[in-house]
Amino acid sequence: MDNVDDLFNPSLAAALIKLDPEDGEQIVEYFKAQALLMKEKALLQASVRDQRKLLVENGKLKKDIELLRTQLQDKQRRRTAKALLSPAPPPPPVSPAPTTPVANQPAGATAAVLTNPSPPSSHDRRERQSRRRRGERKAHPTSDSLSLGAEPRVDVSRLDLRVGRILSVRRHPLAEAMSVQEVDVGENAPRTVVSKLGGKTQLEELQGGLAVLLCNVKACKLRGVVSQARLLCCSTPDDCTELLTPPTGSTPGDRVTFLNYPGDPDRELQSKDRVWELLQPDLQVDSRGVANYKGCGFEVKGKGLCRTPSLTDAVIR
Repeated sequence: MDNVDDLFNPSLAAALIKLDPEDGEQIVEYFKAQALLMKEKALLQASVRDQRKLLVENGKLKKDIELLRTQLQDKQRRRTAKALLSPAPPPPPVSPAPTTPVANQPAGATAAVLTNPSPPSSHDRRERQSRRRRGERKAHPTSDSLSLGAEPRVDVSRLDLRVGRILSVRRHPLAEAMSVQEVDVGENAPRTVVSKLGGKTQLEELQGGLAVLLCNVKACKLRGVVSQARLLCCSTPDDCTELLTPPTGSTPGDRVTFLNYPGDPDRELQSKDRVWELLQPDLQVDSRGVANYKGCGFEVKGKGLCRTPSLTDAVIR
């Protein structure tokens, strides 16, 4: 490729020039340029293939490194657990106190007593074994308490909060104070939600709007209608109620997260744990109208914070 003239046989070039004296040289140069372009294209394709191979090899190396790191962490955990579960070492034997030689005892007899102490009695052996057994029993509760770990966390990261779009809304057929919404939360089918929004809420204004929903509550029947999620709203003592509004650009299914409380939500909140009841007192709307948990805002990553249309200093329910 360094010598362009080698791309064509001289006899072929001479024949072309002889056939067309006027344009023969231009035709030869054109063919040379096309051949050169084809070679460059072949080299470029080979370079791309090599680059792809390198990317694949890098991916394999990353997987191998992650596997080795996981194995190392498992070994460290097993080593720590083994150290915690191993019985406590036996106490060191107590050496007998040196005896004071008796005045009228021969020196040789005194030396024999000091160098050859009497063997421990059977009572001493039983006492030593008892101490060892007590030491082993004391070690087990400590290791068991560590293996069980601390109590599960109770913070807002356990809630599966998502953005949803209200597709339809109607009055509950058996309860005038309740309403039934069909909400798209980014799944294959919309969820049915039963809510108590207060008497001042105009239901027809909710249709087509976005809202924040708690999606990992256990489905339950409310006056004959199964509710599959909880619609989050805020309210004031004078019965003013507004839905939480996701930030502009949010779409159904977007997760609502909290910067200071990372973690994956529970698959389903168990009623016996009372997670929602424990967290609800700290779910509030501040003076700027921003929904927060202990001062940490409800956030849709990359899009902004969840707010209320007009209410401030309200509680979220």
